[in-house]
Amino acid sequence: MLYTVRTNKSPEQAGKDLEAAASRHKFGVMAVHDLQASMAKHGLTFGRVCKIYEVCQPQQAKRVLEANAAIATVLPCRIAVYAEKDQTVLAMIKPTALLGLFQEPTLDATAREVEQELVAIMDEAG
Repeated sequence: MLYTVRTNKSPEQAGKDLEAAASRHKFGVMAVHDLQASMAKHGLTFGRVCKIYEVCQPQQAKRVLEANAAIATVLPCRIAVYAEKDQTVLAMIKPTALLGLFQEPTLDATAREVEQELVAIMDEAG
């Protein structure tokens, strides 16, 4: 259900490499959420670097949303990049697991395609 890649790169470098790999695979980075900065705005100290990258491949998103608009609740795809001990971890919930929640068998192939691309992106970034 969860796919992870561990790397010795800094979280910052892994994030930059993730953005570059996403672009090569024709995925756009729609937003980056810096959880450390977000918590600091609320007066909370979070001692770990953790960023969430929202990525999307528009044609695939259109396909799944046309099949079931409720799938918007799990889009765009999210990849977390965070520090853990002396490594950086890239992690995502597999699209096959997420889309499986909606019981739309016609989207199984799409989920596998998206997952394959995201795994490649994460592997390249790591």
